[in-house]
Amino acid sequence: MKTVLMMALLVSVMGSAVAADKVQTPQQQRMTTCNQQATAKTLKGDERKTYMSNCLKNSESAPADKSLTPQQQKMKECNAEAGKQTLSGDARKTFMSNCLKKQPQ
Repeated sequence: MKTVLMMALLVSVMGSAVAADKVQTPQQQRMTTCNQQATAKTLKGDERKTYMSNCLKNSESAPADKSLTPQQQKMKECNAEAGKQTLSGDARKTFMSNCLKKQPQ
C-alpha cells in the first residue's frame, strides 16, 4: 500500500514539474503573438522576416496582449469591408460568407 502511495505521489510531482515547464517566458509570448499576426497577414519571405524583426523589437505592446488568430483577423477584415460597403441583412450575410471562404493569395 505504501508503495502505491509513493508511486502516486511521485507521478503527481513529476506531472507538476512538466506543467511548470510549459509556462512561456515574455519573449516566447511575444514570439507567439508576432508569429500569429504575421500568419494572419499572410506574410512570406523577406517581408515576413522584416515584420517579425520589427514586431519582436516593439516594446510598446505587452507580450501577454491577446492577439487575434488568423481566422479572427480575417473576420475583422471582412467585417470592416462589409461596413465600408454599408451592407446589411442577407446581402451582408452573403458577403461575409464569401469573404471568409476566400483563400489568402
